[in-house]
Amino acid sequence: MKKSTGKHFLGNILAMALIIFLLALGLKFGLELYTRHGQSVEMPDIVHKSFEQAEAMLDSLDLNIEVSDTDFVKSLPPDCILEQSIAAGDIIKPDRVVYVKINAAHSPSRPIPDIVDNSSLRDAQNKLTSLGFKLGDPEYVPGERDWVYGLKCRGRSLFEGDMVSTEDLLTIQVGDGRRNLSEEVTYTQPTLDDTGVDDDEPRRPRPRPKKTETKEEKSGNADAHPSTPAPAPSPSPAPAAPASSN
Repeated sequence: MKKSTGKHFLGNILAMALIIFLLALGLKFGLELYTRHGQSVEMPDIVHKSFEQAEAMLDSLDLNIEVSDTDFVKSLPPDCILEQSIAAGDIIKPDRVVYVKINAAHSPSRPIPDIVDNSSLRDAQNKLTSLGFKLGDPEYVPGERDWVYGLKCRGRSLFEGDMVSTEDLLTIQVGDGRRNLSEEVTYTQPTLDDTGVDDDEPRRPRPRPKKTETKEEKSGNADAHPSTPAPAPSPSPAPAAPASSN
């Protein structure tokens, strides 16, 4: 009874050891198969090739290609590869993903930042050039020196948020220092009254026309406001007595 129990226990131990060995062996070969141990390819140079050509080259080497960004170079055709994430000549494993930047069909448009009446000439130039915009010579206008008063493109005024192509030439309107911003400037527009006289010019008093009174108005004014008292009526003479008959 004890011998059979011991044999059964020993058989279990050997079975467990065999299973562990097989698992370790399978894990080793599985990892090598998954990571393609011992397999490697050389990264080709795909810069300035079309996207279709680059995709075919990488597919033949079991490599994948994905577009990560776009840019615009006027002298190169659209969909041309501008950059690759893995340098040419590097030894890599198959199934790697190669990220590329391709050339756009037209120049990109970017929004205008908040620079008008909010920055100096140098700050505005740095912000615009960092976004890829092209700048022409500044246009000087009356105002505080080196202060940005406007931005123009092809004769049109631009404002914050306007979408403009990076190939267009921008003109910054900057103050020439001829006026101090602390000075108040009031613009007035003269208005004309009904008679056509400028309200801003001093007016002369107009003479009033003399009023002509009628005879009735004169007599009425005399009764209402007598200038001299009327003379008292003189007493009438007493009637004469009748003569007696004797």
